[in-house]
Parts: sequence; structure tokens; C-alpha cells
Amino acid sequence: MKEADVALVGGHSIEDPEIKYGLAVTGLIHPKKILTNAKAKPGDQLVLTKPLGTGIIATALKGGMASEEAVRKIVESMVALNRKASEWMKTFKAHACTDITGFSFIGHALEMASASQVGMVIQSKNIPVFPEAMEYARLGLIPGGAHSNRQFFSCKVEVHTKVPDLLIDLLYDPQTSGGLLISLPSGNAEELVKALKEKEHIDSWIVGRVFEGPFGRIEIL
Repeated sequence: MKEADVALVGGHSIEDPEIKYGLAVTGLIHPKKILTNAKAKPGDQLVLTKPLGTGIIATALKGGMASEEAVRKIVESMVALNRKASEWMKTFKAHACTDITGFSFIGHALEMASASQVGMVIQSKNIPVFPEAMEYARLGLIPGGAHSNRQFFSCKVEVHTKVPDLLIDLLYDPQTSGGLLISLPSGNAEELVKALKEKEHIDSWIVGRVFEGPFGRIEIL
């Protein structure tokens, strides 16, 4: 909260077997400065700012099968704020943005595609993942939410036959404190990735492109 420059007001405690920490966030923003998920434009490129796989590794942790290194990686990712990425994307004139959380990369990308009335093509080879998540997915350590996401969203997704099914598991994996999916002009995407790396030491990846249609659908190549 200190890093985010916010204040904690009120609160309560409960007794529970597991540690929990949750917040309701309240704030103000100028109406003309709101960046929604509804203005992605054909020709935009898509930038993702965190790897996928936190849900699968957390499932492995609950089963006592996750390595300390894998847990360290996802904890570092989850505690990293999206603040710097959100500030830099405005510099490079982002059209739309969403964060990747419980509905998975595919679910939130589809929300953006539907709200913006565009289609998307995702380059599977560019998708960043935690390597250990692929290993645990191979062992079948897939959270229930990933199965629900696949069942709900797959009717709007076309997957090329060359794309590994294990990677599709990660694309449907529910994320905790995932990264941003940013839609911005094609010429600016590489500049954003470069700026995040050089100025903030944040890795990000160009993972796809926005097309005119069919809107509300995703093709994974």
C-alpha cells in the first residue's frame, strides 16, 4: 500500500485456518483519463506484462509438489504492482487495457475483444509462462477454475493444431495479481516493451494483434 501511495481506512479481522488479506479499493479518476477494455483498435498490437501460470503453481503448492524456486517466482510476480506499466502505457498512447486475473488470459482477452468489437490473433510462441507451470500442468495439476474457464470460453476460441495443449492449459489458468494486457498502436508496442525493460526492469512481451473481426473471437496460432 505504501508503494501504491494509498491509505488504509477501517478493516476487521476474522479467525480462519488460512491467512487471508483482502481490500475494497475506492478512488477518484478524471472521466477523460479512464482507460477501459473497450477501445482496442484494428492494427493494434497486444502487450502482456507478466508471465502466466500462478494458478497452476499455487495448485502444486497446495499439493506439496511445488519447488521453492517456483513459489519464489510467482510470489515475486504477484507482489509486483502494475503501477509502472500502467503509467508507461499512457506515454505510448494505449487504446485499451485490462488486467489478467481469475478469468484467465483468454477470458480477459475475450472481454476486451467483445467490448471493443474486434477480433484478436495470439502468437502462442510469444506467450510468457513460468517454466515450472508447464511441468506441473504436464502432471495434471490444473486448478478447477482453469477447467471452468476452458468450458465457458472455448466456444469463442480457435486454436491452431500446432499449439501445445499444455500451453492452452496456461492460457485458461486463473491468475492471481496477473499482468496487464495492453492494446496500443503497432509502432508503439516495441517502444513500450523497451521502455519497461530499460527504465523499470520490467519484462513484457508482444503477444498478438487486433483485427477487425470476427469480433469477440480469438485465434491462437
